[in-house]
Amino acid sequence: MRVARALAEGASVAESQADGYWYDQRSERERAREVLEALRTYRAAERAMRRRTRDEMSMGENELLALRYLFRQPGHTAQPSALVAYLGISPAATSVLIDRLEQSGHVQREVDAAGSPTAVRATAHADEDVRQTLGRMHGLMYSVAAGMDAQAQANVTGFLRAMTDAVDGVEPAAAGQYRQG
Repeated sequence: MRVARALAEGASVAESQADGYWYDQRSERERAREVLEALRTYRAAERAMRRRTRDEMSMGENELLALRYLFRQPGHTAQPSALVAYLGISPAATSVLIDRLEQSGHVQREVDAAGSPTAVRATAHADEDVRQTLGRMHGLMYSVAAGMDAQAQANVTGFLRAMTDAVDGVEPAAAGQYRQG
């Protein structure tokens, strides 16, 4: 109502809203809380989707992460040591993971003349399996992002990057720092 009255008196929309949004009388803290709650809700939905995907593909989290990593590499290929570093697991655990992915037909090992593994490559089967399982969900997510105007996309991208920086910058608490005595 305040905006309509201001517009009728010849003010621009920007001028009429300069002192705050007429439709949102919530405090900055309340709005921030709502944004963080929406982010938490999204993260919970994403975790549930990942769990369903793991169940559907009969894979663990690290196996899916390994495939995701391989798909981002040139030729969908990487050295086993790169997977060790990316996944943050031991070389032995990585070898077992590669064994499982190889048995399921999702990766192939490339070996040197001595038979030592030199690289791991995601197979066409892995690509088809992931696309079949995740294709619809990725399409829905893309539609949501594509349906936003350029400014909204820039705002969301900036927000998510800033949130990433915020959580990546948090150092772990010292042992016992938060214990109540």
